[in-house]
Amino acid sequence: MEAVTNVKKSLSTTVVKPLNPIQKPFVTLGIIASIILFTMIVMTVSWTQGVLFIIGLALGLTLLHARFGFTSAFRRLTSVGNVQGLQAHLGMLAVATILFGIILATGFSFSGIAPTGYVFPVGVSVVFGSFLFGIGMQLGNGCASGTLYNVGGGNAPLFLTLVGFIVGSTIGALHFPWWTSEAMPSLGAISLAETTGFGYVGGVLLQLAVFAGIYGITVQIARKKNPPSMKPLPTTTGLKKLFRGSWPLLVAAVVLAILNALTLAVRGNPWGITSAFALWGSKVLMFFGVDVSSWGYWAGRTQQLTDSVLFDSTSVMNFGIILGAFIAATSQGTFKLKAFTPGVTMAALIGGVMMGYGARLAFGCNIGAYFGGIASLSLHGWVWMIMALAGTYLALFIRPLFGLSNPNPKDSIC
Repeated sequence: MEAVTNVKKSLSTTVVKPLNPIQKPFVTLGIIASIILFTMIVMTVSWTQGVLFIIGLALGLTLLHARFGFTSAFRRLTSVGNVQGLQAHLGMLAVATILFGIILATGFSFSGIAPTGYVFPVGVSVVFGSFLFGIGMQLGNGCASGTLYNVGGGNAPLFLTLVGFIVGSTIGALHFPWWTSEAMPSLGAISLAETTGFGYVGGVLLQLAVFAGIYGITVQIARKKNPPSMKPLPTTTGLKKLFRGSWPLLVAAVVLAILNALTLAVRGNPWGITSAFALWGSKVLMFFGVDVSSWGYWAGRTQQLTDSVLFDSTSVMNFGIILGAFIAATSQGTFKLKAFTPGVTMAALIGGVMMGYGARLAFGCNIGAYFGGIASLSLHGWVWMIMALAGTYLALFIRPLFGLSNPNPKDSIC
């Protein structure tokens, strides 16, 4: 009975408490910067690109308000058996799967671009890349989305993780043709809707059944391990909660699913993050005279290398995430640059490089491959999840070498 009671209590991820004062100058700065960048995007590219920037802002706000984590969720699960984060993921993926299924089955689009999900080959590159990513995100203390929203929130070490991410993604782009060549074993792209013959209705129902089964397993894990609960985030009441307080994980999960589906219906493919890092790194190398256009990764897409980054929808959304998180953090009064320590600095850089390289090999990160892949009914998304969890488990033994702590089962909160 005590274990069941603790499971019920663990569902709460927010608690009403006094909040820090609003950091008004910073909020104003964030809003002005967002308006200027939105105007530049619309004038330079299109209104559609401007809409994607706004979606990016909304994603950043949501991620920061809920401190919605993929890295922390995997770490809590593998270290102490805390399932709150994974259960939020299941809710997010279930809603996204239904919405993606409708959009992909009907071809619904706001922009006239035929929607296409993220369905990629299941091969050695995905297995190794996602495993590497799982280790990297635990060393870097943030995944792809976590890195961006923490940068916006003032977490200084994550700036180094972002630098490492860009370096790793660029190296991964250089090596990408080898990892995806015919010499590497691969099962090809497998869609639970199209490859299996189940259709989108059957594929969605099958995946929802899998989510239900995994949820049942998480409940049993929580009852057996009786893990420490997540530390509840401070929030407030009424409408102020929308702009000032923290959001419950499950609320954020649904919002993220809707925003990802909206991205699919606007630009024709789901939310992604790390392809922009490869682009940014390649542009830097071009500036220093490196002929990156000859790389196989950029074959048929060399125009991206010469265009402004404002033409790249993923880059635009990334800028939105950072600014959205900045506005959310300053509205909560929590924006503050955190200090560096030698161990954290080294771990951030190494973790970032590993994530960047792994993301290129695995056709995406925790957003493009895990979130977008599973929601698109792609088997490679499930493989990514399993291997990233395996990488996370290994990383639990590596983190202390850099002075990083893991959740302790003896603690009351984690």
